[in-house]
Amino acid sequence: MGKPRPLRPGDTIGIVSPSSPIDPDKLARGQRVVEEAGFRVKRFPHVLAADQYLAGADADRAADLQSAFLDPEVDAIWCSRGGYGCARLLSYLDLDAMAASSKLFLGFSDITTIHLALNRRGLPTIHAPMALSLSVPREPYVIASFLGVLQGHDPIPAEAPRATTLVGGVAEGDVTGGCLCLLCDSLATPDSLDASGKILLIEDVDENPHRVDAMLTHLLNADVLPRTAGIVVGEMSNTDERHDATIGGRPWREIVTERIAPLGIPAVIDYPFGHRKEMLSLPLGVRARLDADAGTLTYLESPTDSGQAGCE
Repeated sequence: MGKPRPLRPGDTIGIVSPSSPIDPDKLARGQRVVEEAGFRVKRFPHVLAADQYLAGADADRAADLQSAFLDPEVDAIWCSRGGYGCARLLSYLDLDAMAASSKLFLGFSDITTIHLALNRRGLPTIHAPMALSLSVPREPYVIASFLGVLQGHDPIPAEAPRATTLVGGVAEGDVTGGCLCLLCDSLATPDSLDASGKILLIEDVDENPHRVDAMLTHLLNADVLPRTAGIVVGEMSNTDERHDATIGGRPWREIVTERIAPLGIPAVIDYPFGHRKEMLSLPLGVRARLDADAGTLTYLESPTDSGQAGCE
């Protein structure tokens, strides 16, 4: 399986909505970021469709996603937003053909489902901000990371914050992971999370504390977490603000520490990615080094067929 090629100014980014619907004004603002960087944009037919919590019918969303990968005019595929709906598309998609197109694919949150499927077929992808994410102001390093990874540059700007050490040590391996609830949902499916010997990224949003506990416990009981080489936790956004009044709650960082630290595997917390204000664009399916003592993730391999990686 070939790697995607990095983009050049003038290349075309296809925008699709495989999950929940996006507000037209927010799509326009996010789209402006890539247009101002010199890229063309091609919106697919159902990108602004809406059917309750889905961006249109399953068959239509799947057709847009499949078409974007196979369209010779499109050089990269960018998801407008997450929400919910990607898992409903899997039976409609020719994932082998999508992976064989060797195109950059960017998104996060619900898009985790598609990342896992494409990575399993050998295509590196990018856990990256979406059009909705970039519809509001972000720190300069967030934009630099996003535009840099598109063009084959190192995805980790020097000014990006470092993580906090949970368990010290150094680990190397391919990077996998994404949104915690989608990682758990993938288990026992044909494209189940495979984190053995890999660096696992974990983050989530709007989950009650006991649900964060339950999902991490599920990954422990399924023998997923103990087999990882290293663990990088972003943020459980809005979790400390939520809890079931009948059972109470604990701070999410306490839960993560209690569930992960006893494994003795190099691990960090509060790394800048995911549903937080500061979000790096992190390649999946390629090799990196986690220095948990320093709180850094260094890519040893580029997700594209040219371009440099390896700076912290």
